[in-house]
Amino acid sequence: MCVRQNVAVADILRALLESRSAFLADVDMAPEAAGRLLVRSDLTGTMQLYEHTSWGGLRPLTDLPDPVGAALYVPGRRHAVIQVDATGDEHHQLYLVDLDRRADGPVVAPSDLRALTAAPAFGHHLAGAAPSGDEIAYVSNRRNGVDFDLWVCTLASGEHRAVYTGGGWCQPSSGYSPDGRYVTVIKPGNRPLDEDLLIVDVRTGDHRIVLPHPDEAAQVGSAAWVGPTELCFTSNVGSDRSVLARHDLLTGETTTLGTSGDWDVTVVASPDGRVLLVIENQEGANRLRLLDARTCQDLGDVPLPEAGVVDAAHIAPPKLDRNGSRIYFSLSTPRQAGDVWVFERGEPGARRLTSSPAPIDPSSLAALDVTHTAAFDGERIPFFVLAPARMHPAPPVVVIVHGGPESQATQAFNPLAQAFVARGYGVVIPNVRGSTGYGKRYASLDDRTLRLDSVRDLAAIHAWLGDAGFDQERAALCGASYGGYMVLAGLAFQPELWAAGVDVVGISDLVTFLEHTSDYRRAHREREYGSLVDDRAFLERASPLRNADAMHAPLFVIHGRNDPRVPLSEAEQLVARLRERGVPCELAVYDDEGHGLARLANRIDAYTRAASFLDAVLSPPRP
Repeated sequence: MCVRQNVAVADILRALLESRSAFLADVDMAPEAAGRLLVRSDLTGTMQLYEHTSWGGLRPLTDLPDPVGAALYVPGRRHAVIQVDATGDEHHQLYLVDLDRRADGPVVAPSDLRALTAAPAFGHHLAGAAPSGDEIAYVSNRRNGVDFDLWVCTLASGEHRAVYTGGGWCQPSSGYSPDGRYVTVIKPGNRPLDEDLLIVDVRTGDHRIVLPHPDEAAQVGSAAWVGPTELCFTSNVGSDRSVLARHDLLTGETTTLGTSGDWDVTVVASPDGRVLLVIENQEGANRLRLLDARTCQDLGDVPLPEAGVVDAAHIAPPKLDRNGSRIYFSLSTPRQAGDVWVFERGEPGARRLTSSPAPIDPSSLAALDVTHTAAFDGERIPFFVLAPARMHPAPPVVVIVHGGPESQATQAFNPLAQAFVARGYGVVIPNVRGSTGYGKRYASLDDRTLRLDSVRDLAAIHAWLGDAGFDQERAALCGASYGGYMVLAGLAFQPELWAAGVDVVGISDLVTFLEHTSDYRRAHREREYGSLVDDRAFLERASPLRNADAMHAPLFVIHGRNDPRVPLSEAEQLVARLRERGVPCELAVYDDEGHGLARLANRIDAYTRAASFLDAVLSPPRP
């Protein structure tokens, strides 16, 4: 890697963390809107809301103390609805933003906005805005603190009405049907990686499940409406990979539109229902294909300027304009943090709409390679590799494990990985068994009592390091959330392999985690990890804290005080145990953060300290 600006190696991490990003939130579909977009950007250091126009660029709408988690236009009105929590507690509240009144500058306090919800003990997540502009839909656990029900709010009166209270953790899907009669949500089933597509009539509360699968754990994805009573979706019911299908609400008939291929897919539609955009997940990068919604005729690919990600946990899916002639999308790549692009059909390539500041020239950053290795049982483990410019003598290496576990390491921007490479480290980013993106069989290989098999995959990665030219004696683990659990599990169950660890909001004890996590999280996570009633003995055996006496590698721990998912006590109890034994261990706690670090100042402080900690332990060579 060659950094072309005059940036000292010691300052590279700060510079990379200061790389800003912009992500698409919504597209104004009004005929007179001329491509107006809502964009979330961290130009101020946290994700705030902006409006982008072709004549004025980005105009700031909010500069709130906390990040804006999501935003939607209210159709036919110059308003937007935003979702904001407080200091990372994930009890999001919904607010109405007057887009024209903000011409005098961004709003700086929630009290300056019209609050649509005011129940700070509960979470509220946007699930759609009615085509009429009269109401919005959201999911919330305000009824009992556990189940996320579907609610609607009439904007004129402020009246709230629960329209589905069937239990479970309903999650936003693709919003309202074209005529405003239905709202779709995703409802997890009773098994890991088991999801139903639920269609709710907002007038009557009647609901139906699209493609029920009572005898199989499978996922039915979000609806892409192609008419008032017709929708397309993707599903892996009856197959290992997801396929495209169509459902008719009037007849109840479901028709498969494509066979299972090598990759999982998702789908979105143009508002007029004529064009489908199919998003393929190819080794953690996306390919975009356009189809005629009626005939499934191939209308060509959407060319991306560089391999990367357009749809992920922190990146909203692409959106098509009314007739599908323009495709708006966010793109994050291994070397660029993220910006908003548009592709106009008939043009040779996509056009960049936002240009977020990047203190380091992206072309000078490390490229990403995809490779695989065999695990203990012959399973093929995929992973990404970023290598420093100098490989002799053998450099130290950091293995970065993703969270989830029902998630995937993707080919998106990772400033920490790029910074480690700039400092002379190699970086390996695995998708151990249990990761999504490689079929439901692979994703199920770590369920419940198979948990430690994914930890054994780390040993396979470690065995590969030497042949690849990395120093196996100076190999560290790094990860957040479930990735933090994997860090601690690696240090506890494979102490002879790992020289150091960086744990961010990780689980140290699966039993205490399930006992103390938020009530709504416990009901969901027991499906994946095992239940306190039925699987307690295994949960104890798989908990790093219970094997802490074997841990001797230096450890740096980062946690948010307000974390509702993995309580701070998970970090505190492990750090106390290690310090009792004299194991080098540092704990950085941030009072205004939750499950992760949302504020730039905190990220810079935490990760520069963690990197210096690893430097002291592993002594990387000068790049």
